[in-house]
Amino acid sequence: MGRIAPGTVLPARELVAVSGERVRVPDEKGRVHLQLRRFAGCPICHLHLRSFVRRQEELEAAGIREVIVFHSPVEELAPHGDGFPFPLIADPDRALYLELGVETSPRALLDPRAFLPVARAVALGTLAILRGHERPPSLTPHGGRLGLPGDFLIAPDGRVTACKYGEHADDQWSVDDVLRLAVSQ
Repeated sequence: MGRIAPGTVLPARELVAVSGERVRVPDEKGRVHLQLRRFAGCPICHLHLRSFVRRQEELEAAGIREVIVFHSPVEELAPHGDGFPFPLIADPDRALYLELGVETSPRALLDPRAFLPVARAVALGTLAILRGHERPPSLTPHGGRLGLPGDFLIAPDGRVTACKYGEHADDQWSVDDVLRLAVSQ
């Protein structure tokens, strides 16, 4: 399938997080922010997701549930999920990525707008690994390193109210973007 647009109604599904938790998308209790990230241990993704962890209470107060998908198998993703407050979903076959039109591209890392964020994320990630706070990513991650991110805000009825297709590895919604979009819908 190609890219979807706001207004598209997604079929209900139950995903299984690496923790074993069953996750319903859509969620009848509120909006879901479905994040399709890159690979397990991706320094850019981890830096980005830490901002969501820090502001988890704000997201919950706004009725937003975070669901994070990686194109990694469970055995690669599970070690990176220790103590993580949001469900992490392994999608090694990229089924959700294909369904929602989230692509891979060399521009993920070659876009000049990604250079500084990549360098910053690698430097901070390396420090976190050296301090024992994070695990290093695989040298050859399943699905490669050229994934682009995708963000989808999904209403309780399954309707996509907003979406963003990343143009490079660090092109994704911030917490402020998600909160603003949730209020405006």
